[in-house]
Amino acid sequence: MFESLKRIIIVTGHYGSGKTNLSVNLALDLKRAGKEVTLVDLDIVNPYFRSADFKELMNKNGISMITPTFANTNLDIPSISINLNGVIHDKNRVTILDVGGDDAGAAALGGYARSILDTGDYTMLYVVNRYRYLTQSTQEAVQILREIETTSRLKATHIVNNSNLAFTTTKEDIERSAEYAKEIAKECGLPLWGSSVMKEVAKQLNDMPGIYPVEIYVRTIWNQ
Repeated sequence: MFESLKRIIIVTGHYGSGKTNLSVNLALDLKRAGKEVTLVDLDIVNPYFRSADFKELMNKNGISMITPTFANTNLDIPSISINLNGVIHDKNRVTILDVGGDDAGAAALGGYARSILDTGDYTMLYVVNRYRYLTQSTQEAVQILREIETTSRLKATHIVNNSNLAFTTTKEDIERSAEYAKEIAKECGLPLWGSSVMKEVAKQLNDMPGIYPVEIYVRTIWNQ
């Protein structure tokens, strides 16, 4: 599945869609595949469940990380401490941008749109979760994508089905979400990259194409 991903990978979607967990898994798997990887936390809106929380894990695995200036402090002022243009144009590494939810979070991405477009080398994954509030219908999910695209000044290239109910997710939950994801992809005129599924459940879906097994790194307080 990685063959369809370009050097710059933008991960976006609605709040709670699973962007950060997908970003962390992609970073680790691409590093294992021999790539030099930088993970950029562009979520300067939501102080919870963001890539900055996994800086130690990234460092342990040889993955570079860029986070907002005040990430993981009691100050949550939207700020990026360095210019990302150098990282974006570094052809020797894969850069993954974990973007904040919806159009508000996409505003930070918009500041780098020209630089990203100039490379001509990006994939923008729109992550959807059928079981999250405000994205349970195709129309709702498409509307949020259009808002993100308008604010970020970048167009999505693929849809990722990340429909889940956390640790209670079953094989049947994933199967029921398949048509939902296909409908969104069709409505947007975009290919469906695949479905990211917790590894324990993915083992039960051998007959379902496009499964990307993931570890669950992003956990709520009650699941830690």
